[in-house]
Amino acid sequence: MELPTVNLKTILLVHWLLTTWGCIAFEGPYPWANFTILALGVWAVAQRDSIDAISLFLGGLAATIFLDIVHISIFYQRTGFSDTERFGAGMAILSLLLKPLSCCFVYHMYRERGGELLLRIGFLGPSQERSDYQTIDSPEAPADPFGGSESRGHAPQGY
Repeated sequence: MELPTVNLKTILLVHWLLTTWGCIAFEGPYPWANFTILALGVWAVAQRDSIDAISLFLGGLAATIFLDIVHISIFYQRTGFSDTERFGAGMAILSLLLKPLSCCFVYHMYRERGGELLLRIGFLGPSQERSDYQTIDSPEAPADPFGGSESRGHAPQGY
């Protein structure tokens, strides 16, 4: 399935607007966490070739999903909210609901910038990981890679 193209600036604008409105109802750590991550997004826009900027923005978006859930669940009041505060809480919840979709789009941009897969499933099959370093071992693989020194004809040293 091919994701539609979404501009990073659009994602930032939408989340900035929703976070600003969410600050009507929630204060303290909610604006700090979200505006810090949006600043990382501005960095990702400014440096289009930086994998670090987009990966930090992606990781921050994923972290604020968890942080927003905790913050909203602790500080949301069922009663006592004015209409304005209910609107702010609704916008914070809408921002939270849009963040997983934004993560998908940002992850697609991360891959376009040359980032590697974040999830490695090496335990399911042979590893395809390649290293920039050359091994110093002999090119021949040992017959029993899990065998100890006893299986290679070496006697253990006593102390």
